[in-house]
Amino acid sequence: MNDAAPPTASGASRSAFNPWLFVAVAAIALAAWQWMETRMRLADTQQEVARRLADADDAAREERGARKQAEEQIVALQAKTGALEARLAEFQGQTATLQSIYQDISRSRDDATLFEVEQAVTLAGQQLQLAGDVPAAVLALQTADAKLARLDRPQFMPLRKALARDLEKLRSVSFVDLPGMSLKLEAILTGVDQFPLAMNQRPPAAQANAGGEVPRALPWWERVGGELWQEIRGLVRIQRFDRDEPVLLAPGQSFFLRENLKLRLLNARLAMLSRDQSTFRGELKAAQEWLARHFDGRDKAVVAALAGLRQLSASELNSEVPSLNDSLAALRAVRANKGGK
Repeated sequence: MNDAAPPTASGASRSAFNPWLFVAVAAIALAAWQWMETRMRLADTQQEVARRLADADDAAREERGARKQAEEQIVALQAKTGALEARLAEFQGQTATLQSIYQDISRSRDDATLFEVEQAVTLAGQQLQLAGDVPAAVLALQTADAKLARLDRPQFMPLRKALARDLEKLRSVSFVDLPGMSLKLEAILTGVDQFPLAMNQRPPAAQANAGGEVPRALPWWERVGGELWQEIRGLVRIQRFDRDEPVLLAPGQSFFLRENLKLRLLNARLAMLSRDQSTFRGELKAAQEWLARHFDGRDKAVVAALAGLRQLSASELNSEVPSLNDSLAALRAVRANKGGK
């Protein structure tokens, strides 16, 4: 006999509605929901990762393409840079050669210019010492200064200053118009052959109509007789020797007189060009005496020649001309500096 009592209905209902079972079921459902959500999120994440990996692969491919292109461009640029460097080296070599050639040309040009300047200064000194020709010396120094100005070298400035000082000294010298005086002498020389001699003078014919009378018509026999009488009078010459009369010369002596007079004038011109004041005046004085003694003093050409000779005799030839020591010293200094380099 079983002493245990059978379960009651209340006990069965209590076991059927056990709360722990509900909690377990709820936990299982929650876990299943979380698992499903996790799976879905994981799938989304995988898709996102796959998409991003695909994008990364595309970006990597693009980057590799860009890198390859960049590398090709770098190689091309390196090749161009190498070519440019080679051209630059060639250009630098050519530039160095051109600079060397230019320096050689510049030195030779400077030397040639200095030689020309030295010649001009020497010529100016000779003109001053030998002929006293101040305008020619001024022109020579101006030419030398113009040549130095075209070079425009700082080392030539002392020489240009010395040339300027000497030019100022020359411009302050009183001017003697030697070319004009030479032309006057040349004009007198040219006219010597046409000057009439004093011994060939004729007394002035008597005025037939003295007192302003109106000439009357003469018969033909009187006219013929008068003309015949004039011819006869021309054959006879009466000359006085109790006073200073023109010297009578033989026909051949008149030629030598004119030639000697020309020699006097030529000697005067040479003395003028050499600044020989004493000889110049002495020759002109002798020429004036010969003109006054042997040539017709009433002729206009002779009168003009005597006046010109007197004017030339009063001219002063000797004027103190300065030396060119400053320019010569500066030129020697420039030569010395170039030789020391």
